[in-house]
Amino acid sequence: MPLIRLILNLLWFFTGGFLTGLTWLIGGLLLLLTVVGAPWAFSAWRIASYSFWPFGREVVWREPDASVIGVGCFGVGLNIIWLILAGWYIAIGHILVAVPQFISIIGIPFALKNLELAKLSLAPVGRTIRAKA
Repeated sequence: MPLIRLILNLLWFFTGGFLTGLTWLIGGLLLLLTVVGAPWAFSAWRIASYSFWPFGREVVWREPDASVIGVGCFGVGLNIIWLILAGWYIAIGHILVAVPQFISIIGIPFALKNLELAKLSLAPVGRTIRAKA
């Protein structure tokens, strides 16, 4: 199984994962430069790490913790603002890439990851990435 994950990650990385991850990294940097966008910058960087190397990892909600920004009512508010200003069109982009991948049949694993990224891009605050068991 680790060999299959490695092959899928390498294929993903060289056929678009690098550009996707780089876009999220640059977007996070731009958000950080605005100072107001700092809470979203850290979420964007988590998504970037997942975009570079998604197979063998999963997206999960964080455990509620008072010391973590983005969990609770504050996180819900940040996600609503994100959805209105950026999340919806980023999600559409991932969906538009996923459709031809599904049609090609061989691209189905990649399409599923793009749909996961679309879902993540709708509400990124309060989520984290962890290795699958």
